[in-house]
Amino acid sequence: MIINKKERITNQKKIILDYLKSTKNHPSAEKVYKEVKKKLPRISLGTVYRILKNLKEKGEILEISIEVSHFDGDISPHGHFICQKCKKIYDVEEKYPVLKQKKLKVGEIKNYQIYFYGICKKCKK
Repeated sequence: MIINKKERITNQKKIILDYLKSTKNHPSAEKVYKEVKKKLPRISLGTVYRILKNLKEKGEILEISIEVSHFDGDISPHGHFICQKCKKIYDVEEKYPVLKQKKLKVGEIKNYQIYFYGICKKCKK
């Protein structure tokens, strides 16, 4: 975890980050709040939003913006498949080596996010 020397890692931040790194469900802030509240009953939804914003700004989590923002603790380069029917988000583990560390005319790629949209297998049934 990249931490500014002046910033301390709070128990709240650690629990939120640990939760996001332990799930593949891409939870919304409200879902993060409900899960973290089990361990931290006094935490507020506002605090969860502030911590998520801070973690995103530091590059420690990804934000996937669809109708409602969802969060991903896996910051490794990977794509996401978003079902247009149920709105569930799935990781696409394909690697895109052509993009990694590639130099383009406009600059060097350090990271990327790719979104695929369609209907998931469950909704097609």
